[in-house]
Amino acid sequence: MESAFPGVVASEPLFPHRARLGWALAIVALVFLASSRSTVAGPEVRNSDKVVHFAVYGLIGTLVCRAARPGWGGAVAAFAVVSAYGATDEWHQSFVPGRSSELADWVADSLGAATAVALYTGVRWYRDLLERRLWRGKGGIAPDSATTSVGAP
Repeated sequence: MESAFPGVVASEPLFPHRARLGWALAIVALVFLASSRSTVAGPEVRNSDKVVHFAVYGLIGTLVCRAARPGWGGAVAAFAVVSAYGATDEWHQSFVPGRSSELADWVADSLGAATAVALYTGVRWYRDLLERRLWRGKGGIAPDSATTSVGAP
């Protein structure tokens, strides 16, 4: 059965690479813990928290996108999940003494997720850079396989 997305069978799971969600869930747990505190350490620069929201939710968006179906259908799903979590995080903060819920924070969360998901899905060299294996066993940084052969001095 074909879905609304070309080449994607509707029976395929939305997140086929669930094992890749581990890092995303770890960061989401840290965000939840930070949101539960009455105060969070940070610079006293006006609106600097929006940059942090953008970056953190961009990272979460990338990690969730890696676990999603390849293509724009998975990207949209990843964005929706991360943006929804951003909204629930803002709602959660409204119950924490000394914290408030801000629409601008959610917008920064969503923009960060959208930017990261769009880059990961639409820019091949960026995705390849993020997916490149850096560590190979105990030897450290993996050599570029295109320029180095096995057993080379």
